[in-house]
Amino acid sequence: MPNLLHLDSSADLRTSRSRSITATFANAWTALGPDHTVTRRDLHRDPLPHLADADLHWPARLRPAGAAPPAEAEQQQQALIDELLAADVLLLGAPLYNYSVPSTLKAWIDNIHVPGLTAPFDSDTQPLKGRPAVIVTSRGGAYDTGTPTAGWDHAVPALQLILGSSLGMSVSVITTSLTLAETVPRLADQLDRSRNELAAAHREATELAEKLGAA
Repeated sequence: MPNLLHLDSSADLRTSRSRSITATFANAWTALGPDHTVTRRDLHRDPLPHLADADLHWPARLRPAGAAPPAEAEQQQQALIDELLAADVLLLGAPLYNYSVPSTLKAWIDNIHVPGLTAPFDSDTQPLKGRPAVIVTSRGGAYDTGTPTAGWDHAVPALQLILGSSLGMSVSVITTSLTLAETVPRLADQLDRSRNELAAAHREATELAEKLGAA
């Protein structure tokens, strides 16, 4: 029974493009049949606490002597890791906030990225190696190669490093830029590009869901 772990982190509950695109992906996934299940976690509506103790960055065997993180926090971390490990595909809504990921998403990352458990450290542990991860990112501006803002997006590269290089997942990225063209007069001349990218992102989400769901 193929399971999709669907995470959203946008604070915009009405007009979020990342939310709309992840919804398109999830709908295409479930349309493949009743056996295609979805586990949904809304990191904005139901935010996770930040790590309660620095020792939670490590599995128990690698923690320093005397480490005693709160049992409740440790249990929650394990539940999040188990939820990720149970997913056949990870779908992650990750809008660009202040050139990085939303803090709600960072809290999730800090819980599931554990060297020696989900990522290599004292061994080659990568239980998620090769598993698909789909990043859906929406950006208010544009960060095209050769422009003054090229390289200002510190969200997608970080997620590719964490999910791809460290956890070993097979990462795909769906991007829609210039979302602010709808509301900011200075970007009005970019409205056509903004809308075309959004439409293309929805098509890509549908196609990728069908491809991964059939694998």
